[in-house]
Amino acid sequence: MSRLPTTALNLKQFLQRQRVLGLYRSMLRTIRQVPDEADRKYLRDWAREEFKRNKEATNQDAIRMMITQANNHLEELRRSLALARS
Repeated sequence: MSRLPTTALNLKQFLQRQRVLGLYRSMLRTIRQVPDEADRKYLRDWAREEFKRNKEATNQDAIRMMITQANNHLEELRRSLALARS
């Protein structure tokens, strides 16, 4: 079975999808830096569930809002990690 979508994405949707996938990868990379194993697992499970839950979203405004929220969460996590290291 092919993993390709049944309908082709237009350029805007393709670029947005790439942005979301990049954000997801950045989130998981940042989570790997969390020192405590239990916290790392909790955050990894949370991120996976959030992205999976919103996988079928099609409303462009809602998707943009979710991207903004995810970026805010990512920056907050990065700040927390930086504070923990200092």
